[in-house]
Amino acid sequence: MEWKSVSRMSMLAIPIMVVCGLLVAASSKGPTARADGRDTIVCTDKTLQGDYGSQIEGTILGPNLPFRGLAMARFDGKGNITQVDHIVLNGIPPKIEWTPGTGTYTVNPDCTGSAVINSPSAQGPVNLHFVVVNNGKQINQVVDANAATAVAYRVD
Repeated sequence: MEWKSVSRMSMLAIPIMVVCGLLVAASSKGPTARADGRDTIVCTDKTLQGDYGSQIEGTILGPNLPFRGLAMARFDGKGNITQVDHIVLNGIPPKIEWTPGTGTYTVNPDCTGSAVINSPSAQGPVNLHFVVVNNGKQINQVVDANAATAVAYRVD
């Protein structure tokens, strides 16, 4: 009688231990627990992967020329960007409807980051800093040299 009870308990215990082991392994790859009960999200270059549409607004300092623009950028998850943009400067549309550009980016573990974009739309490399939000679905950006900001949303 005792042997049947031990056998039944082990039949129940073994699957429960397997499930618990899988849950522990899965949780160790996800967000980490903090003392305040909130999860810590760790970002990497791979957090930004896919196509992002941006709305850009700002002023070129010095001549104080306002500009507005749109960009569609593809982040490859490995630190490279390809994009097209349409920048209207001081009310004048660009000569090329969609100007191509390339660049690089780096995402820090705290979901901040920086990028450099090279595009004929600009008069040199565009250096910017950003914050990745909503698990990589949105990027809030600021251009270092001008009074310009952009918000990008992942295109699903």
